[in-house]
Amino acid sequence: MEILDSSQRAYLRGLANRIDAIFQIGKDGIGENMLIQLDAALEKRELIKISLLETCEHSVKEAAQIICDATGAQSVQMIGRKLVLYREASKDENRKIELPKKKKK
Repeated sequence: MEILDSSQRAYLRGLANRIDAIFQIGKDGIGENMLIQLDAALEKRELIKISLLETCEHSVKEAAQIICDATGAQSVQMIGRKLVLYREASKDENRKIELPKKKKK
């Protein structure tokens, strides 16, 4: 998977402003079932927002790293106790987001 450049990240942050968090991570942490659900949501939506409750044992940065490593997603944004992740859908019919082209250096 290609790493997102700053213009692509900015585009995804703009899209993320209009979506609500669809997952909350609390005291149970990030288990196998949570990772399966996150993986399925990334395949269907490509861009998801996750909220970490105060009871979560992980920092936002740690949670993002764990989820990204397990699902192949990329962290787009972390603000407060929310994180936004992106992963291009593997099936063409699920691809909804058209990223801007990378700028040539």
